[in-house]
Amino acid sequence: MWTADEIAQLCYEHYGSRLPKKGKPEPNHEWTLLAAVVKIQSPADEASDTHDKPVQVTKEVVSMGTGTKCIGQSKMRKSGDILNDSHAEVIARRSFQRYLLHQLQLAATLKEDSIFVPGTQKGLWKLRPDLIFVFFSSHTPCGDASIIPKLEFEDQPCCPVIRDWANNPSVEASSNLEAPGYERKCEDLGSPVTKKVKLEPGTAAKEVTNGAVHPHSLGKQEGDPISPGINSYNLTVEELAAVTRIAPDSAKVIDVYRTGAKCVPGEAGDSGKPGAAFHQVGLLRVKPGRGDRTRSMSCSDKMARWNVLGCQGALLMHFLEEPIYLSAVVIGKCPYSQEAMQRALIGRCQNLSALPKGFGVQELKILQSDLLFEQSRCAVQAKMADSPGRLVPCGAAISWSAVPEQPLDVTAGGFPQGTTKKTIGSLQARSQISKVELFRSFQKLLNRIARDKWPDSLRVQKLDTYQEYKEAASSYQEAWGTLRKQAFGSWIRNPPDYHQFK
Repeated sequence: MWTADEIAQLCYEHYGSRLPKKGKPEPNHEWTLLAAVVKIQSPADEASDTHDKPVQVTKEVVSMGTGTKCIGQSKMRKSGDILNDSHAEVIARRSFQRYLLHQLQLAATLKEDSIFVPGTQKGLWKLRPDLIFVFFSSHTPCGDASIIPKLEFEDQPCCPVIRDWANNPSVEASSNLEAPGYERKCEDLGSPVTKKVKLEPGTAAKEVTNGAVHPHSLGKQEGDPISPGINSYNLTVEELAAVTRIAPDSAKVIDVYRTGAKCVPGEAGDSGKPGAAFHQVGLLRVKPGRGDRTRSMSCSDKMARWNVLGCQGALLMHFLEEPIYLSAVVIGKCPYSQEAMQRALIGRCQNLSALPKGFGVQELKILQSDLLFEQSRCAVQAKMADSPGRLVPCGAAISWSAVPEQPLDVTAGGFPQGTTKKTIGSLQARSQISKVELFRSFQKLLNRIARDKWPDSLRVQKLDTYQEYKEAASSYQEAWGTLRKQAFGSWIRNPPDYHQFK
């Protein structure tokens, strides 16, 4: 039906043609990360591929985000008008929520075709059965999914990207970083060295391309993800290194790629030991700040949460019969481990029980593309070759949504680019995907629907603040409580007074 490379290529083309120059990295000086949500529509009369006639699907980017930064906790605001987290994955998801709000408006007002159809309960909607959503990210999510075994070859150096990750834990592609003295070079990305690596009995064969680990499967891009041979999500890295030990005639695990995301208070911390035992895997982590700690959970943690609660959030759950889940995640060319992705996004939550009706841990397909994002850190570094100058992450973030009004939103430091201290607090100093603006869009949707057609969750009590509307989404809150109790007990939650705006 579709391949990982097709998804990546579609997103790269959309980035090049639909996103403005404003907010993109400065050539030969800056890099960024890219994420998107792609809608895939299958023909209504064909349910599956056949050998004679593969199903032709329609693919459309419906949201996109770029960004590498998040703000420190001292800059957070109780008015909901600043973006706390501007990593590409989070920007893409919030942009997706804008798209979902618009589609609900179309469905409720019966003006145009929508991705939603009426549900079985009053005032509720559900996704059309011929649609699925695929999430794309140009790099593995920061946090647990980025703790990847490093392999040593007898005849080939290890990974082509940032060799200093082993020595500088703060250097991690999805972190809020500005790597000092970044002068390392990428190897030639056009001539990957591929070796089959045989693991210990009971684990899958793998391919190692340019030092990145991939499950060996002829259907790598089209098929189901390869499940790890062990429940690696509850192992230490020492144990992980042991079970991924490579045969002596091939290669061995010598280290792990480091993530800059820090363990949350209440979790067992990283050992900090040299080599493969540096990190403890499976832990909740927060994104690093520059001096000022953040309260933003890592993208690995957030994506794992979306895989249980859906991408729609609490507000939109008022109007939905079931959550909006991603069917697949596609990662661009970068250091990658199928086991780490599986552990981080699915494995840590796979034993959840007693979730409310409609909620569940999804069997998410996790795939990797062989296509490199041209403005990724490694790609830009390769282009720079021996040219002088420091390579830094782009300070701006771009949001794009498939909506008719103001689809684009370029921010820096959590506010629209160009915002001054004098204008902070005004309407023009709000991002379209800030909490307060998404809440405003939600209220507009409410106002366009007759009160007697509202869902029961919105009619049983008078609601006023953002916090009250979120808490009134009872099934979502029950599912979130179960997830915290059984898997993510140390999740950092913002105090209620940050959600009291109207």
